Amino acid sequence: MSFVYPSFLWALTALAIPVLIHLFSFRKTQRIYFSSNRFLRQVQQATSAKRKLKHYLILAARLLFLFFLVLAFAQPYLPATEQVTAARNVALYLDNSMSMAVPVREKVRALDDAITYARQLIEVFPPDTRYQLLTNDFAPFSNSYKSRTEVLDLLTQVRLSPVSRAASEISSRFQTNTESIAADIFWISDFQQSTFGDPGQRIFADSSQRLHLVPLTLLPEANIFADTAWLENPFVVGGERNTLHVKLRNDGTKPVDQLLIKLTLNDIQAGTAMISIPAKGTAQTSFELVTGLSRFSRAVISFNDYPVTFDNDLYLSLNFSDKIRVVEIKSAAAPTVVEKVYGNKSVFAFKAFVVGNVNYSDLQEADLVVLNGLDRIDFSLAQALQNYRISGRSLLIVPSANPELKDYQSITGLPVLKKTGDPEKTELSAPDFNNPFFENVVEERTNRLALPAARRVLDWGTDRSALLKLKNDQPFLSRFGRTGTVYLMASPLAGEYTDFASNFLFLPVMYRIAASGKKTENKPYYLLTENLISVRADSLAGEQPLRLVGQQEIIPSQRKAGSRVVLELPRFSMNAGFYYAVHRTDTLALLAFNQSKQESLLRSYTALEVKEKLGNHRHITIFESNSAETFSNEIKARYLGTPLWKQALVLALMFLLVEVLLIRFLK
Repeated sequence: MSFVYPSFLWALTALAIPVLIHLFSFRKTQRIYFSSNRFLRQVQQATSAKRKLKHYLILAARLLFLFFLVLAFAQPYLPATEQVTAARNVALYLDNSMSMAVPVREKVRALDDAITYARQLIEVFPPDTRYQLLTNDFAPFSNSYKSRTEVLDLLTQVRLSPVSRAASEISSRFQTNTESIAADIFWISDFQQSTFGDPGQRIFADSSQRLHLVPLTLLPEANIFADTAWLENPFVVGGERNTLHVKLRNDGTKPVDQLLIKLTLNDIQAGTAMISIPAKGTAQTSFELVTGLSRFSRAVISFNDYPVTFDNDLYLSLNFSDKIRVVEIKSAAAPTVVEKVYGNKSVFAFKAFVVGNVNYSDLQEADLVVLNGLDRIDFSLAQALQNYRISGRSLLIVPSANPELKDYQSITGLPVLKKTGDPEKTELSAPDFNNPFFENVVEERTNRLALPAARRVLDWGTDRSALLKLKNDQPFLSRFGRTGTVYLMASPLAGEYTDFASNFLFLPVMYRIAASGKKTENKPYYLLTENLISVRADSLAGEQPLRLVGQQEIIPSQRKAGSRVVLELPRFSMNAGFYYAVHRTDTLALLAFNQSKQESLLRSYTALEVKEKLGNHRHITIFESNSAETFSNEIKARYLGTPLWKQALVLALMFLLVEVLLIRFLK
């Protein structure tokens, strides 16, 4: 124990004053005469012994009162376990990920406590200490050391961030400071397991640095969040109905019953569902989407899961009306039935080329390529079609009356392909309406359908999975391929070979083939942790950049790559929600951004587990605090010592009270 003002200890000589007072009594004695004092002697002896005991107790109380009073003025304290030196560098990592929005106690967020901890740390160190403040945003201000005033001002600007950081990222960021390495690093976090990563024992291994772990204990809360969502049909043709599937997850240890889920479309509630989710499990629900939605439709899945509310909304962009790009390669310039089918300009962007005059750049941008009535396919076109297939698009082959089998076989990749000479047309069998390809084609399933007939030109053997078959069980329309899809028809579309082009099945089949080749340009949603996204932009005139317009307007780093613009997301400046990709006055796409699902998994490591993962080095210490007040006391005890003058003053007053009670009540 040490003293702030040890010179006050000279006042302990005042302890002699009560002793002298008790040794020398200046009261004059008075003699009293009795006729007989024989019966008083024993009483006098007993009273004198009690009087002496009382005087000794009062003397002890007065001595202790003076002793502790002098100690209170001398201000004793227990020395600090760690010394604070001048002109030192201190680094603070303040976890501001979304999980820090979870309360640590009633109405107090973990982030609020973390900021309070940081302020208390700054107050402990000398005024000339320099601070490096690091948050999950890795903002530019974290690259240099700041003064006390500057870092306190920065703390007022700390907000929740959608970005999560692993331990290895935090360590490498501290080591790359261009000025100098901090002697003390304070890591204030909830140490979330899902984002901590596997740091190994190499990070924070420098013994010249002291790493202080400051854990924040979140209240044990169950958390419900939307795990994923997807459309049953990513692309809708001609106003077809669609279904939105939603999968929710329960991260808590208790099941959730009858949770109300809401679907909002373009700010209008479009549906509700009740769902029960088992503990540590998932559950799925679905919503039927109405037809006639706008070009860029905003969908929001929401529910009420208090008090963990940062992941209660899932944003989805539904781009239903983007056109399907169809390219027809034909043998003559005359219009064909294919052009008539895909002539709806509100749904299709159709281009037709004669076989000797094909624009290969348009070919690679197409969603569906139709080879209609070609006898031969030259080498350059075959190579372009092979590359097209590898990109995952769809190819429809309608043969001519006299096709070159080798050319067709090289494109389709079929092991067997031969010509057949059916003498007469054969009627087609009814389609398998349980096949998803024919879903919603007819309202009533009946065998009394007027079906087309066909006389085949090509034969590729038995195909049990053929989309359309003749009644003799021979395939008429088949689908092949994995990386890309090839649809092969057995006969030309001329009337002398088939009346399929005039049958009710022709239009829905051709629409479904076109829709199968349509690849969704943009995903229903992106995570804010993603680095790059791309947006289709067929023609961008001038040098004006593409903008993301939503809750705020952002001009991200970007580069043009063919017909697309690749955007680099500025993650630390974006919030979850909807953003329109705008070039000048044209809106190119609607993008939806959501928080990372990792932040919704709230299970945390204890400080001891974190220390073990970091290598259990001796220079790693732990602050065991569960509130701002206890943390303040602990940090002061470590760096300023433990003052004892309050305890000394309390003891002095206590012994003064004891003296008063002895005089008043001890007879």
